[in-house]
Amino acid sequence: MKNILGWLVLILALSCSTSKKMLENSFENEFVIAFGSCNKASLPNLLWDDITNSNPDIWIWGGDIIYADTDDMDTLSRMYKAQNDIAGYKKLKAKTPVVGTWDDHDYGLNDGGTEFHAKKESQNQFLDFMGVAANSPRRKQEGVYNAHMYTGAQGSVKVIVLDTRYFRTALTPDTETKKRTKPNVYGEGTVLGDAQWSWLEHELTTSKADFNIIVSSIQVLSNEHGFECWGNFPHEVDRLKKVLATANPKGVMILSGDRHISEISQTEVEGLGYPLLDFTSSGLTHAYDRFSGEPNPFRVGDVVSTESFGTLELNFKTKTAVLQMIGDGGIVLGELQQTFE
Repeated sequence: MKNILGWLVLILALSCSTSKKMLENSFENEFVIAFGSCNKASLPNLLWDDITNSNPDIWIWGGDIIYADTDDMDTLSRMYKAQNDIAGYKKLKAKTPVVGTWDDHDYGLNDGGTEFHAKKESQNQFLDFMGVAANSPRRKQEGVYNAHMYTGAQGSVKVIVLDTRYFRTALTPDTETKKRTKPNVYGEGTVLGDAQWSWLEHELTTSKADFNIIVSSIQVLSNEHGFECWGNFPHEVDRLKKVLATANPKGVMILSGDRHISEISQTEVEGLGYPLLDFTSSGLTHAYDRFSGEPNPFRVGDVVSTESFGTLELNFKTKTAVLQMIGDGGIVLGELQQTFE
């Protein structure tokens, strides 16, 4: 098989929580995804007009929609409302469906996981913000993982949104170097938890979509920086690779956030017919502008350390995927193009 772009899709959640949407007149040969993470409503966001002008078929939140770090639900509600009241975001929502996940700062606890005592209440606030109906099955599910199917005249896209917070077990502090964390002992701990893993395996195995996009709030491939990532649970990375190789869905790619930088990582997965890509886009209102480098053995191209968002342009006819990192004024800061069959 040609060097196919590893396309993103973590086909999450139980079948009852999978949403299907027929966009008969919205797209034909192409489907455009815009996504981003790390957003403070209290800071200027110069990108909403550029995001809207990219004419995406969907907008995906990659986490850290707000910076709350609180177990006070009134505070969470007020901060979500402040984001919803931003004119540029309201304009985007008026014409574009919005999906996504949370990360630690909107979850409510910095670097938090399963131990957060207010996670159920916080989940309801997140679902309110996302416009999920009060009687939706998602209101009874533990965790915000979910899958969305978009079907057009020439093809389909499945977006699998993961929850890397609700079930994630303890990290291992690194007391020997200046890094914040180090990998757990192999086999200890989990990122997704048993129920979400079973759901994800089902979503990937049964997917007939032309592109499968997996959304993880934290990076999956880059694993040497010492911050939060799937690499802190190396056995979970191996499990994901095994699931992908066994299910072998079409065009899988991972979208991630969290890091306040944007970059693309790539690796080969034995048994998978194309390279697996992890496209990180972060942040929307504040970036790591003092970035001077960090190791990432999987990096393709350069790091963008200014405010940006990401786009994926999927072409069903030519089987081409174009990934772009875009800054203020619509300036393309980085690009990767991949054709696959």
